[in-house]
Amino acid sequence: MFYSTFAISLLALIVAFGLARHVLSQDIGTKKMQEIAEAIRLGAMAFLKRQYITIGTLTVVLAVILFAAYYLSGNPTYAWHTALSFILGAFCSALAGFIGMYISVKANLRTASAAQTSLNKALQISLRGGAVSGILVVALSLLGVGGLFYFLGGLENPQEVPLQIVGFGFGASFVALFAQLGGGIYTKAADVGADLVGKIEAGIPEDDPRNPAVIADLVGDNVGDCAGRGADLFESTAAENIGAMIIGITLFPVFGIKGIIFPLVARAFGLVASMIGVFFVKIKENQDPMKGLNKGFAVSAILAMIGFAIATYLLLNPDPEKAYWIWFFAAGLVGIVTSIAFVYITQYYTEYKYRPVKEIAKSCETGGATTIITGFAVGMESTGLPVLVISAALLGSYFLGKATGIEDGGLYGTAVATMGMLSTAAYILAMDTFGPITDNAGGIVEMSKSPEEVRKRTDRLDSVGNTTKALTKGYAVGSAALAAFLLFSAYMEEVKLDSIDLAKPIVFVGGLIGAVLIFIFSAFAIRAVGRAAYYIINDVRAQFKEKPGIMKGTEKPDYARSVDIATRGALKEMVLPGLTAIVVPTAVGFILGPESVGATLMVGTISGIILALVLNNSGGAWDNAKKYIETGAYGGKGSFAHKASVIGDTVGDPFKDTAGPSLHVLIKLLSTLTLVLAPLFMLLHK
Repeated sequence: MFYSTFAISLLALIVAFGLARHVLSQDIGTKKMQEIAEAIRLGAMAFLKRQYITIGTLTVVLAVILFAAYYLSGNPTYAWHTALSFILGAFCSALAGFIGMYISVKANLRTASAAQTSLNKALQISLRGGAVSGILVVALSLLGVGGLFYFLGGLENPQEVPLQIVGFGFGASFVALFAQLGGGIYTKAADVGADLVGKIEAGIPEDDPRNPAVIADLVGDNVGDCAGRGADLFESTAAENIGAMIIGITLFPVFGIKGIIFPLVARAFGLVASMIGVFFVKIKENQDPMKGLNKGFAVSAILAMIGFAIATYLLLNPDPEKAYWIWFFAAGLVGIVTSIAFVYITQYYTEYKYRPVKEIAKSCETGGATTIITGFAVGMESTGLPVLVISAALLGSYFLGKATGIEDGGLYGTAVATMGMLSTAAYILAMDTFGPITDNAGGIVEMSKSPEEVRKRTDRLDSVGNTTKALTKGYAVGSAALAAFLLFSAYMEEVKLDSIDLAKPIVFVGGLIGAVLIFIFSAFAIRAVGRAAYYIINDVRAQFKEKPGIMKGTEKPDYARSVDIATRGALKEMVLPGLTAIVVPTAVGFILGPESVGATLMVGTISGIILALVLNNSGGAWDNAKKYIETGAYGGKGSFAHKASVIGDTVGDPFKDTAGPSLHVLIKLLSTLTLVLAPLFMLLHK
């Protein structure tokens, strides 16, 4: 069964290549559309090149430090394996982000062209473009973790090798953090700058070609939501696979190697389910695009359940009379149902069909202040149901695993539930990347002055894209919560602790630092957007003064200048929050010890989950409240309510696209970082 993961992963690469060819073979529209799309592509690639040079330098430095630390501590084998795994994880994470963005900047033009004639065709092209990224992320994760396990001798020594490849997850998390931060700061600085000067000061429409920051804004959709999220979900799948494999070691006397490789096999079957689900997305021209996407997700989820049943029966069934596999299959179902619950809860809080977003839209009638108050209240309210769902999932899967009667069966049940929740990850990521593709398509249609009915089609897709981006973030938070518990349990196993005693002052301080790290990190990320936006706003204002003909349409703005300013600002501002996330838990572990940093990990995870939900959902709700008003509600575009909604959307931008998504990565980075450094913490505090 182990080799089936490689076979399925290679099949997935072939399917992704076929989807990419299909998307690239579509019509590329008018010459004007092609010019705009090329400007977006060049800007995105220029940013990614400069960002990856920065990230690559930091990665090499950290790999050398890790190697030296373990080598000097008297463990040369662990030093080599950890450093190698770290570099490989970082490379695969960066590759996943790059490929996702490369396809998205090609699919946006094809989607815009398809929208000239058909909503359904535009939907299918944009989703299949996103699916290339989703499928590749999961396939690369499986190949990376499975390949390392095999080449480091996992089949002969399965109880030790999973601990030696933790560096792979840490490398993936490290790159994902900076990719998400840099991309998130860039995209929101450009978006905020374009909106504040364009919409509010100059009074011109969104994506108006006269706005110098409009290309930078469209570039930002790709580098933040495609490259950043691709790296984010890659590190999610990698870290959670490794964490589950480590938990599987504790059940080696019962299941042998099958309990350790189960996470890889289960994820491979889930990948097949996601690939099939993509091909079921289809709508009639007058239908809501969300119905088509939900149908594809339903197919993926049902097939994932079947695949999970097969995987548990074949690998977790050592004694047919005791039927352990049924209990673990039920735990996997808990994870799959949890993912479905998160999708629909997030839709409720961020789609304008429902009460929360309608409340925000209504509050816009009385100005920007009430818009902010109502949106923030919705964000805080939106934490309740997800926390109840996470709690139910953890308790349910734990007691189902415990019902097997196997020692540590409860803990393994939570690992199986995490695998269940991630079984549809490829389809979820496809829906996430669908968002920026449709957003870009709308911008291309607007800037190329396409007919109004075409813009209406792309507006419908863009609105759905806002929802899919929001629900993906909800899904990412849910999976991060289950994964963090899983990785926290792996950390406890590694440092030989049964519990974390917060009654000890030194441990309480560690927990307190973990809580405040989340807020300080978020503050740095949000402030970074404000600083980078400052550069963009001043540039747009300057260009309007330097070239009075821009507003008359007789002079062209210097788009490249705004793109370059946004790039330099984002890369400069991403360093402080990124290094803070690395340095703080490392310092706590070295100074206060393994139990204290365990408290940092535990309390930081809980705080991070809740704050990420607030930031993601309030930002998504503000965005769709603006979209709802733009459909004609409360006076429509240009009204007083619309101006207030733009303020809400602008405040929500760094919440939902910079700080919130970066917290998903930070939660898992805390786990992988402490797991990698655990032997050093123990060595210093014997």
